[in-house]
Amino acid sequence: MKAKMLLLLCSLFAMHWANAQWTSKFVHAGNDGKLEYMADEKGNIIPDFSGVGYYHQRKAIPVIAVVRTLTPSGSDDDLAMIQAAVNEVSKMDRDKDGFRGAILLTKGIYRISGTIKINAAGIVLRGEGEATKLIATGKGQRSLISVTGSGNLKEIAGTRKVITDKYVPVGAKHFSVSNTDGLKVGDRIIVFRPGTDKWIHDLKMDQIETRDSTTKQWTAKEYDLQFERQITKIEGRRVFIDNPVVMAMEEQYGGGEIYSCSFEGRINEVGVEDLLCESEYANDTDEDHGWNAVSFGRVENGWVKNVRSGYFGYSCVNLGAQSKNITVKDCRCVDAKSRITGGRRYSFNNDGQQNLFIDCYAADGRHDFVTGAKVCGPNVFFRSRAERTHADTGPHHRWAMGTLYDNIVTDGEINIQDRGNWGTGHGWAGVNQVLWNCTASKAAVQDPWVSGRNYVIGLNAEKYEGRLKGRPGSEWEGQHRTNLQPASLFEAQSKEAGVKWNELYQTHQ
Repeated sequence: MKAKMLLLLCSLFAMHWANAQWTSKFVHAGNDGKLEYMADEKGNIIPDFSGVGYYHQRKAIPVIAVVRTLTPSGSDDDLAMIQAAVNEVSKMDRDKDGFRGAILLTKGIYRISGTIKINAAGIVLRGEGEATKLIATGKGQRSLISVTGSGNLKEIAGTRKVITDKYVPVGAKHFSVSNTDGLKVGDRIIVFRPGTDKWIHDLKMDQIETRDSTTKQWTAKEYDLQFERQITKIEGRRVFIDNPVVMAMEEQYGGGEIYSCSFEGRINEVGVEDLLCESEYANDTDEDHGWNAVSFGRVENGWVKNVRSGYFGYSCVNLGAQSKNITVKDCRCVDAKSRITGGRRYSFNNDGQQNLFIDCYAADGRHDFVTGAKVCGPNVFFRSRAERTHADTGPHHRWAMGTLYDNIVTDGEINIQDRGNWGTGHGWAGVNQVLWNCTASKAAVQDPWVSGRNYVIGLNAEKYEGRLKGRPGSEWEGQHRTNLQPASLFEAQSKEAGVKWNELYQTHQ
């Protein structure tokens, strides 16, 4: 009897422990309701992720007036008709808010033999939900809709300043520089962290085990990192920035610099919304057909919302490395058609910075919510789900910095680890990544040898060591525990930053 009673009490205690509200030691609401962050011995904290997405979430995605309305031609190819409308609208003047207007594709089927290209700012391509179907016809790997500007980010000559702090911790929004001559509030700058041989050696990324002739060791010049920021305040020689440092600036690894920058060809105020996109295909492993439903490159302040894709080989939405402040919302990626192997089925791929994926869904993908090589954060994947997944969610490839995975649910794995000689020598996939209140089948989360850590808070998943043994394991806080408070770090940080949450996200999947 006593044994049964003891067992019952233990069971009740376990249930209470699992279901009781709890908070993270790393970040939680204080007595005044404001978030409090625990710094490590070097001052690093979990970064503020609220400054991502369209206009850093300070503006709602607008509803743009229609200036051209199209209906399906009934022919074998509607590309020329749609492209002509895009080109025509591209020549219109922009209004006071920067928009030229929306092109409405009314309900019906549009067959597209190539790529619809939007290369001018202020244009929105809109359908009538799933009643408007665009089909990528014929052969050829391509994006069905490509939104991209031109040119590249350029340093403004003579503006470099040395960061004089010996260590600028993760989460910091200010630092001291050698001088502030010529700088002013509102300036766009690059926070530059150089790659150095010492850093790569200490990270052991010059010691990747060779698999075959394609295995590459990391080299310093390939890891010069450029974080786009804007100056919000200047006090003496101290510069304040709009988004936090997501990789520490360390004197022993070359410190850091800032410089002013321009990007004349980048476009803005562009959107793709309310469409069903599909690709023709020959069979389940066919790879000579539509590859991305929507791709963005060289775009700032844009969006993709309510787009459903089916039968593409790579993604529903693919954000390129020079895409910034893009919101991807309420999108679905299903029924990919390709071989199930590397370089395929990256359902929602992000290579840019300050981007937000919210309320998205994927099925039959591989890397569903994923970042690529040298991705400079902050970036956020929030409140999204993946089913029947064939690989893992998380940073993929090489050294993504400052990504928050918040309330991500997948029946596959979530991994942040040393990938070793996978691919062409991926090595460490990510640093200063945060898993908050996520669910997965299992997870391997490791801390790199130097220059940061990864956070695992409230993860409902089985823990395993990962592909390569002997790597430092990240601390797990609250494994399998429910009722983490706040339930969403991203929502809490956003509300504290003044984001009008209910106006931006009234509905979700």
